[in-house]
Amino acid sequence: MALNNTYEARLVQQETAVGAGVQILLLALLGTAIGMGPAGWLTGLAFAIATWAVLSRALHRSRPRSFGPANRVTLGRAILVGGVTALVADSFESSPPVTLLVGLTAVALILDGVDGKVARRTGTSTALGARFDMEVDAFLILVLSVYVSTQLGPWVLLIGGMRYAFVAAAKAAPWLNAPLPHSMARKTVAAMQGICLLLAGADLLPHLANLGVVLLALGSLVWSFGRDVVWLWRNARPAAPMPLPMELEPTEASMEASVEGIEMLELAVR
Repeated sequence: MALNNTYEARLVQQETAVGAGVQILLLALLGTAIGMGPAGWLTGLAFAIATWAVLSRALHRSRPRSFGPANRVTLGRAILVGGVTALVADSFESSPPVTLLVGLTAVALILDGVDGKVARRTGTSTALGARFDMEVDAFLILVLSVYVSTQLGPWVLLIGGMRYAFVAAAKAAPWLNAPLPHSMARKTVAAMQGICLLLAGADLLPHLANLGVVLLALGSLVWSFGRDVVWLWRNARPAAPMPLPMELEPTEASMEASVEGIEMLELAVR
């Protein structure tokens, strides 16, 4: 629904600004607690600014009446993901506490199942909210795959990059943008990625066990994407052929006229 006045629009934008402010506050708390370096600070601030800018632009385009309770939950998750992003960036310069990174990630993953329920119960489900939720999930998986790749190797980045590769492929092949049917298997595989990467990142298991967990996550993700791509390919509808103009379609009268013409030509030749 469209906004009725500028006050509501300003209120919606204020909520995103508050989210950016809370993100900076979280970064300050992390910086004070662990002495976060420049890489963590700059990455965290870049994430906060990018999230605020992209979300503000999306809200301006969709013009909802209010930000909504479900989007507030997703924004809270995005703030936690910003903290995880800062810690992962900082890990390239120092060694932030793994327990802190695991704690923030675990809360973000738990809340992933909350925003959808809130949206359904309050009747505030929107396309913007679903996209916001999906983008936060995808970025968290990307960040976790970067972190785990430092332990198991760069191949882990395939997990975080697969969704972005699919989006890029859809630019060249628009049939990949077609809506997919509901699939519990797809949701289960998506949820597995964060849990498996978190388990491997916590480094609680032996190296081979962590390797097996992440390989399981990657294998299931390849299967899920592959199944969806095959379904989209099979259900892609080619353009229907253009019908012939009426004057070009053979009719009974035109066929009779042609026969008469041929007969007159034969008589003339004789």
